[in-house]
Amino acid sequence: MSKHLFGDTAVLLGRSLRHISRSPDTIITTAITPVALMLLFVYVFGGAIRTSADNYINYLLPGIMLIAIASGIAYTAVRLFTDMKSGIFERFQSMPIARSSVLWAHVLTSMVANALSLVIIVLVALVMGFRTSAGPLEWLAVVGILALFTLALTWIAVIAGLSAKSVDGAGGFSYPLIFLPFISSAFVPTATMPGPVRAFAENQPVTSIVNTIQDLFAQRPVGVDIWIALAWCLGILVLAYVFAMAAYRRKIS
Repeated sequence: MSKHLFGDTAVLLGRSLRHISRSPDTIITTAITPVALMLLFVYVFGGAIRTSADNYINYLLPGIMLIAIASGIAYTAVRLFTDMKSGIFERFQSMPIARSSVLWAHVLTSMVANALSLVIIVLVALVMGFRTSAGPLEWLAVVGILALFTLALTWIAVIAGLSAKSVDGAGGFSYPLIFLPFISSAFVPTATMPGPVRAFAENQPVTSIVNTIQDLFAQRPVGVDIWIALAWCLGILVLAYVFAMAAYRRKIS
């Protein structure tokens, strides 16, 4: 087996990106639902929702971006499952390449595809009135948190793609992740929620991530939320990576 992990991953990444470039509808489809939710909440429900932001789109955008990521990773699981069923995995295993490069290529493809979807969403949000006083450092922090969140969820998608018995099963795992932002501070302040719901909302990963991004966009002190957000993302990433690699070894053994 070749030890040139980075080179092998780059070659396989190019293959995956070519597939995406031939079917850009995947990226567009991933962005459509979050954009539709953004339009619905801003123009239908926004007038009835009271938040700390003067403009509701400023409050809403971080949660919409997390929903887009949770939607996008489903395609990673489906692509991985399809590769396994098509026999391409066996072909790769017969070649002198680093075995983990196959998974890393799918993971990096997810990062690129989700980044493009987020760009579309932010552009639509700007048209809808999103404005931020965030400087380059704040934007860099936002990008870093979103990238880490995407990476963590993508490795969960890898587990689903390796373990699923059908295409529907490969993509279906993402539904709870898509629903999670709805029980968080993404749409309304958690203080407006009843006790048990509020307790759950305030102690799940999405709320700390949303709060951090909202503070960065508004140039407010981020406080402890950023450390909680990073801890959640890193914890999920490490656990998902370990389980994904274990599942992969079982598949190729």
